Amino acid sequence: MTLIELATKAKDAKYKVALLPTDIKNKAILAVADALVSNSSTIISANSIDMENGTKKGLSQGLLDRLKLDEDRIKGMAEGLRQVVELDDPIGKITENWERPNGLKISKRLVPIGVVGVIYEARPNVTADVFGLCFKTGNSVILKGGSDALESNKAIVKVIKDALIKENVPVDAITLIEDTTRESTNQLMRMNDYVDVLIPRGGAGLIKSVVENASVPVIETGSGNCHIYVDHVADIDMAINIIVNAKTQRIGVCNACESLVIHEDIASELLPKLTLALKEHGVQIFADEKAKSLMEGAAPATEQDFATEYLDYIISVKTVSSVEEAIEHINKYNTGHSESIITKDDVNANKFLDGIDAACVYVNASTRFTDGFEFGFGAEIGISTQKLHARGPMGLLALTSYKYTIHGNGQVRK
Repeated sequence: MTLIELATKAKDAKYKVALLPTDIKNKAILAVADALVSNSSTIISANSIDMENGTKKGLSQGLLDRLKLDEDRIKGMAEGLRQVVELDDPIGKITENWERPNGLKISKRLVPIGVVGVIYEARPNVTADVFGLCFKTGNSVILKGGSDALESNKAIVKVIKDALIKENVPVDAITLIEDTTRESTNQLMRMNDYVDVLIPRGGAGLIKSVVENASVPVIETGSGNCHIYVDHVADIDMAINIIVNAKTQRIGVCNACESLVIHEDIASELLPKLTLALKEHGVQIFADEKAKSLMEGAAPATEQDFATEYLDYIISVKTVSSVEEAIEHINKYNTGHSESIITKDDVNANKFLDGIDAACVYVNASTRFTDGFEFGFGAEIGISTQKLHARGPMGLLALTSYKYTIHGNGQVRK
C-alpha cells in the first residue's frame, strides 16, 4: 500500500474516531493494554531481532537501552495506557462561554487535532504511548519509526490493530509506515493535505531535520542537555544520590543529567565523594580546571562537552561562584528541557526557578521525573521544548485544538 493510500485511510479514520464516546474509547484502550501483556512473548521475540541487528550495527549502549523491550517494560506500556483511561477525556469540553451584545452565544470547545504524525527512532514503547493518547483524544495517528525498531513496531501495531478489530472501532486509528527509507520520511513531512501535525521524537539530528524540512506544522520535542546545579548550601548526600540517579538510572533518555554545575564553595567537600559514586557506575568525567583537580581520573572539559547530550556514561562538570553564574552557564548550553538545583537556600531556589529557561525546572529532585507517566499524564507523546501550543511532557491536552461554536436566533451582520 502506498503512503498516500495509508494517509487517506488515516484521514478517513480521524472523522470516525473523533465521534467515539469516551466509554467506547476507554474500553478499546483497556483491551489494547491487556493484549500487549498477553502477547508480550511475541513482542519480545520481535524485539530480540531488532536488538540483535542493533548490536551487529554497533548501536550505542544508550540506543540499545531505548530499543530493548522485556516483560516489565511491556507491563509499563500497558500501565501507561490504563492510566490514560483513568484521566478525564478533554474532547468536547467547553472551556469558555460568553454572550455578545447582539445576542450571539459563543463557546470555545476542545476538539481533536486530527491526524497526528509521529516520526521517532529506536523507542518501540513510544508506539503504544502515542496510540493511547491519540485515541483517547479522538485523533488518528501515523507512525514512522526507525529501521532499528521495525520488527518491534510491527509486532506492537499488529497487537493494537487486532484489539481494535475485536472492539469494533476504526482499525485505521493507527497506521505504521513500514517503509523505513528517507524518501518516505520526506514524503510524510510534506503531506499537508492528510497530516495535521508532526511530532518528531529522537536525537537532535532527527528533530532538526523535521523542523527544517517539514511543511506540515511541527511540535518540536527537543534533545536533553540537562543540568544539575549544586548550590553552596546543599545536602551533600542528597546531591550525590540525585546526581547518580539522574545520570545512571537510564542513560539513553532525554531527561538524564548530562552536565553538572557546582558552586566552588562546596566543590572540595562534594566532588571527591561524587567521583567515587559515579565511578561505581563507570561514568567518565570531563571537568573544568578546578573540578578536575578534585575529581580523580577526570579529563579536561571543552566547550563542546558542555553542549553535548551524551546519552552515555559520560558527564561534564563546571564550577561557578554564584547561582547567577550557574543560571547564565545553564541557559547558554541547555536545550530547554529539564534543569535542577540542589540547595537549602529558598532565595537561591527561587532565583533558579525564575531565571532558568527550560520546560521543567526542579528544586532538590532528579531530572528523571520529566515524563508524562511521572507527571500523572499517563503516557506521553513527547516532551516539548518549544513555547507555542505545548511545553514539557505532552499529555492529552497537548493533543487537542479547539473550535468556536456560535448560537444565534436570526442575527445578521449590518
